[in-house]
Amino acid sequence: MASYHVRRQDRELTDAEALHSVLSRGRFVTISMCHDGEPYLVTLSYGWDEAGNALFSHVALEGRKLDAIAADPRVCATVILDGGYEQGACKHHYESVVFTGRMSLVEDLDEARAGMRVLMNHLENDPDAVWERNRLDNDAMFDRMRIVRLDIEQLTGKAGS
Repeated sequence: MASYHVRRQDRELTDAEALHSVLSRGRFVTISMCHDGEPYLVTLSYGWDEAGNALFSHVALEGRKLDAIAADPRVCATVILDGGYEQGACKHHYESVVFTGRMSLVEDLDEARAGMRVLMNHLENDPDAVWERNRLDNDAMFDRMRIVRLDIEQLTGKAGS
């Protein structure tokens, strides 16, 4: 895949800590895929595993996402933190990251459980309570959903104010 540079270098996020901060504060990732020569875009909630440099999401047992991942695991994705438009100043406050990587279906139950734990820890204020209430310690729960992993390969960012 060709590598492009941010045109407005004064807005580029180059520090790993700043890039990771966007991923840690974001809640939704928009992922672009290609399947049967057709573009496909999907937005998912996610959990970011900093140590593994990956995002985890849960999806349905079947569907277009899974078909697209099986056909071509390469994806491009973005996370945007929208700080809002400033009326009268012609300014939009934001931070965003764009990244490429590979998505895969998590087949191993222990990894699926760990991925779901990453997701809950990222999104929930009290992940243990949600884990218990939804009985996610029960292996049968993972028969009703799939966990996908997006391994980040290249990451760029930008901020504006």
